[in-house]
Amino acid sequence: MRESAAPHGRSDTTRTTRTPGAGPASGTTTDPDAALAAYGWDTHFADAFAPYRTGPAPDTGSGRALRPARVVRVDRGRCDAVTAHGPVRAATADVATADPTRALCTGDWVVLATDAAGGHRVRAVLPRRTAFVRSTSSQRTEGQVLAANVDHTLIAVSLAVEPDLGRVERFVSLAWAGGAQPLVVLTKADLVPDPDTLDQLLADTEESAPGVQVLAVSAETGEGVDVLAAVLTAGTTALLGQSGAGKSTLANALVGRDAQEVRRTRNSDGKGRHTTTTRDLLPLPGGGVLIDTPGLRGVGLWDADEGVGRAFSDIEALAADCRFHDCAHDTEPGCAVLAAVDEGALPHRRLDSYRKLLRENARLAARTDARLRAERKQEFKRRQALGRHMTERKRGAGGRP
Repeated sequence: MRESAAPHGRSDTTRTTRTPGAGPASGTTTDPDAALAAYGWDTHFADAFAPYRTGPAPDTGSGRALRPARVVRVDRGRCDAVTAHGPVRAATADVATADPTRALCTGDWVVLATDAAGGHRVRAVLPRRTAFVRSTSSQRTEGQVLAANVDHTLIAVSLAVEPDLGRVERFVSLAWAGGAQPLVVLTKADLVPDPDTLDQLLADTEESAPGVQVLAVSAETGEGVDVLAAVLTAGTTALLGQSGAGKSTLANALVGRDAQEVRRTRNSDGKGRHTTTTRDLLPLPGGGVLIDTPGLRGVGLWDADEGVGRAFSDIEALAADCRFHDCAHDTEPGCAVLAAVDEGALPHRRLDSYRKLLRENARLAARTDARLRAERKQEFKRRQALGRHMTERKRGAGGRP
């Protein structure tokens, strides 16, 4: 199931993550407990919660009403969530699912029940506005949701090493596919003292992410942090990137305190040591909230054909002038994309990256379809076997011989 991404990362239709007509995450809250507004509560989620306001939880036996809460962290079988009256620890068995794309995740808004003994449990998950989903590395070809109800996807890229522009394009594609506005941040800018070199790195990254704001920051010196903080004052931001990209240090700089543990990268290759092992939701002092995530070694595409199209909008625009509407931009005559490459207007590396992501997404879609067909076939066989078993039982109980 897909969600179309409208201009500027806003979405007007539903994937499984967004409700039609939903307003921005910074909308005016209608909940009397304004404390939740600091965590992203707005009219959209208040409307989604409205059916649960009608009375007490039917099976608590205490007359206690259901309450909204936002998930801060998820553990096996339990989660930490924030309510208008403070943080709670709640059981999640009621919303457990075998579908990893629907699994409870940091950023979800939930319906919370409290029993007479003061125990909490999640009764339902409110419909998601957006979700950042990647494919897992398993052989089952499944998606994994990393953050829910995200307005901005902050992609951290370390300047301690040469930026991998292909990886930037991959992250941007997934951000667009999930319905969030991507933002690329080149971290550790203090390691590039030459202004001309830094400007060139910014220009190269901007060329790889058309329509996306690119900032250079240094959490060590504070350079650019105030500008970034101003961009993130509304809504929810998911902080993503490879381990060692400086995400935890940047999160601490944005939050204004040591909310996340920081460890040095390895000297051998500049990679991180997975300091952040869980997804945490952190309120920002200027408004908005930040979801810090563990470092990602692999970022596979998931239902990202439209996201790839938006990440490579420059190539898509050129393709409109190709002689053939189904041009593969390979050897066809009259290909406007190849002409742009020949003229130096489009880097060949970028066209190669575009082709690679399209092939990967097509392969994943085919494998996913094959898996679903196999699962449906297995279910059909199971139902047939069950039907034969029930027929034999009836016959054995005195039915027709």
